[in-house]
Amino acid sequence: MGREDYSKAFKLGKKDFQTRMMRGEVPTLEVLDDIMPPKGSYHEVPLGLVQIPVDQIVGTKTVGRSSSFSGNFMPILREDSEFASKWSNLSTCHVEEGIRDPIKAYEYMNKFYVEEGNKRVSVMKFFGVVSIPGNVTRIVPRRTEEKENRIYYEFMDFYQHAPINYIWFSQEGSFAKLQEAVGKGPEEMWSEDELLKFSALYTRFCSEYKAKGGNKLKITSGDAFLSLITLYGYDVIDEMTTSDLKELMAKSWEEFALLQEEQEINLKMKPNQEKKPLLSILHPLSSPKLKIAFIYEKTPGASAWTYAHELGRLYLEQTFPDEITTVFYENGTQENVDSLIEDAIQAGCNLIFTTTPSFVQASVKAAIANKDIRIMNCSLNTSHRYIRTYYSRMHEAKFLMGAIAGAMAENNKLTYIADYPIYGSIANINAFALGAKMINPRAEVYLEWSKLKDVDIEERIRETGSSCISGMDMVIPEEGSRFFGIYHMEGGNPRNLAMPLYHWGKFYEQLLRTILDGTWKYDDDPSSTKAINYWWGLSEGVIEIICSQSLPIGTKRLVELLRATISSELFNPFSGILYSQTGVVSENPEFSMLPEEIMTMDWLAENVIGSIPKMEDLKEQAEPVIKQQGVIKKEG
Repeated sequence: MGREDYSKAFKLGKKDFQTRMMRGEVPTLEVLDDIMPPKGSYHEVPLGLVQIPVDQIVGTKTVGRSSSFSGNFMPILREDSEFASKWSNLSTCHVEEGIRDPIKAYEYMNKFYVEEGNKRVSVMKFFGVVSIPGNVTRIVPRRTEEKENRIYYEFMDFYQHAPINYIWFSQEGSFAKLQEAVGKGPEEMWSEDELLKFSALYTRFCSEYKAKGGNKLKITSGDAFLSLITLYGYDVIDEMTTSDLKELMAKSWEEFALLQEEQEINLKMKPNQEKKPLLSILHPLSSPKLKIAFIYEKTPGASAWTYAHELGRLYLEQTFPDEITTVFYENGTQENVDSLIEDAIQAGCNLIFTTTPSFVQASVKAAIANKDIRIMNCSLNTSHRYIRTYYSRMHEAKFLMGAIAGAMAENNKLTYIADYPIYGSIANINAFALGAKMINPRAEVYLEWSKLKDVDIEERIRETGSSCISGMDMVIPEEGSRFFGIYHMEGGNPRNLAMPLYHWGKFYEQLLRTILDGTWKYDDDPSSTKAINYWWGLSEGVIEIICSQSLPIGTKRLVELLRATISSELFNPFSGILYSQTGVVSENPEFSMLPEEIMTMDWLAENVIGSIPKMEDLKEQAEPVIKQQGVIKKEG
């Protein structure tokens, strides 16, 4: 039996050897001594006896036995050699008794290199064993700014709380996300039962993932697993039968494929200009009346954001009285949004708008389960293939607001009140600051966050003495407050100067026309797995500004000039020489920041006084939005 097994393993080794040779790769095992960091730039940590995932054993510690195996750890020495005889005996031993003696190995960057027990590893790999016991020494390299090194240090932090070495990720922050996804606090230890539960579920997942061809994707099994449990919930996935899990993974496959795109998004900066073929116009296909649902987080009477979308819904009904009907659902939460979307689907809605970033996951789940329903979520920089997302380039209007504030602030002090530190909001802050500085080089912008814990913004404004304030973008009719847009404080009372306006009706109208005329599909590139994000601004009429009658005529004319140059794309607020609080962003006068760079901005302009808060500093209500769309401050 042992000799027959060696013969089979030998053939596998030769085939792998030849394949690697033809690809120009080293055909034998990796050697740790060849890739070790220079002496003095690493240290060793003994881990003791651990279960080593056999798939992660990739080579030998020294060059000694590396040439006895192909790169897949199958033997390549002759079948009549002493090596073959020993390998055969180990094979027989494994079948009859099981190999129990631990190997000795080194772990480096979560890969394992054998010092003693190479033939045992080869036999185990041949029989498809999942793990093997081994006494392991970890090689810990010095910290660097390289992505792989940073991920490895995140892994080592995670390993202290959960000694799991069989899952790996290709993106930074994933081990912390895993800790959170399974319901553990950042520093919370895992119990033995929790480790066993995780191992069983992850093993089931990997089996189905590989069977479906997951190894062909340019992501790790861990990336796909984390995506699934984040979307559906760890316990929900754990309770699924194998057949249910298999079916869900099949439906979610495009989400896994999208992870390969490094979170790249297909930004649509303008409405699709493609026209339907003439034949389609002459012979139009009859289409059923659209029923559209809007899912709101609050009520129009309690939230200016919801009120703006409600105005958009009403605008749609007036614009398309014969083509559509609409319904809306209020007071959506993380707990009930799934049922609200399901109610809309059961009510016959074939287009659903979820109007807040915190509803992204529920939107994706519903879209995966209902392929014929179009679902769109109002968020920015959200990478999901099954839904489309949309947002407005509010930073264009904020630049104009800053210019007005800079012109009207006699003491050069401005205050900007922001709500959530999410994608898009940082660009709004910086655009405001740059607009103010263009008009008034001495303008300083004091940044305040309305969702920050234990902060009295009114008191802070009194302390700084700001004469112009940028407050909430708009108010709901019931409030009757004057603290919105740009206002000038006079004797303790606000005098409104201008306000930015979300015209969601214009967005919904233009998007709906692409559905009604059949050009919706033209936005979708079948050769790409990138997510589609509509990001429209002044030129598309999705945002607008309203100036007060009391604004000086010269300032109004300046604002109109700036508005026209931005709308016609002759001017980008984020262009030329730019400075942040910490240094130079651009020294090139010809520089123009790309949309993707504006969208993911994580720095503050040099004339902003304040900082981007962390999630733990914000009120509890901010958590769902920050988890989904919060700006992640890049290190280094």
